[in-house]
Amino acid sequence: INHRNVVRLLGCCLEVEVPMLVYEFIPNGTLFHLVHDNRDAPLSLETRLRIAQESAEALEYLHLCTNHSIVHGAVKSMNILLDENFMAKVTDFGASRILPKDAVQLMTLVQGTLGYLDPEYLQERKLTEKSDVYSFGVVLLELITRKTAIYFDGPGEGKSLATSFIQAMKENKV
Repeated sequence: INHRNVVRLLGCCLEVEVPMLVYEFIPNGTLFHLVHDNRDAPLSLETRLRIAQESAEALEYLHLCTNHSIVHGAVKSMNILLDENFMAKVTDFGASRILPKDAVQLMTLVQGTLGYLDPEYLQERKLTEKSDVYSFGVVLLELITRKTAIYFDGPGEGKSLATSFIQAMKENKV
């Protein structure tokens, strides 16, 4: 994998008991931290949309630009890092699967973070490129609203950002 918006794997350290992968250093932390922990820091809509575009280009590359489709399986703002120029770098391929084009991977165990999980994947355990696209949609909503995937609007249980958005669309309140 070689794309400017995917964290580069530099090598592997085999000189320790448990081998370790060595990646390029990305100094500015996660998109989650930038959007949610720095509420006072100005983050223009233009910057947020650029980060979204760069992340989308990385996912497009994973899905379309190799002989097989690479399904990330864990797209979320915590897995998008920001380099010294705040360029997006998609990372954490622990849940990824390499699939033939347009194939479905039936998973025995659902992996992922609540709020980002594609309902079809969650219910039927079918992991596809569409699962990544759904999760990326939640990241887009985070970038636009600056709310977390599961958020609290006061006392009570958390709300799903995706579900709240769908409800707002139905009520013409977006």
